[in-house]
Amino acid sequence: MKSLTTFVLAAALAVPAGVVTTPAAEAGSTIERACMKSNRRAASKPLCGCIQQVADQMLTRSDQRKAAKFFKDPHRAQEIRQSDRASDEAFWKRYKAFGTTAGNICQ
Repeated sequence: MKSLTTFVLAAALAVPAGVVTTPAAEAGSTIERACMKSNRRAASKPLCGCIQQVADQMLTRSDQRKAAKFFKDPHRAQEIRQSDRASDEAFWKRYKAFGTTAGNICQ
């Protein structure tokens, strides 16, 4: 579980089990694609798909687009995390909760 949380948050920081459903329109979306392209050993279709399902439940599409960029540019995540902007702080709280939930569910 810790390695999965590390995997999800590694993109951001260099960053109760249940059933999560994905709306059909969201299948294969932003986070899943970024995860699969991340070239991390732990990346797999089932894992990345699960992370996408959690993202669909917890993050807006805009949040997902922003978070997906962290897989390519982890430094951007650091900039947002340290930002003084209220919108960045609010996003970071949502993103952190998403990472924790994905770590708990996607094993």
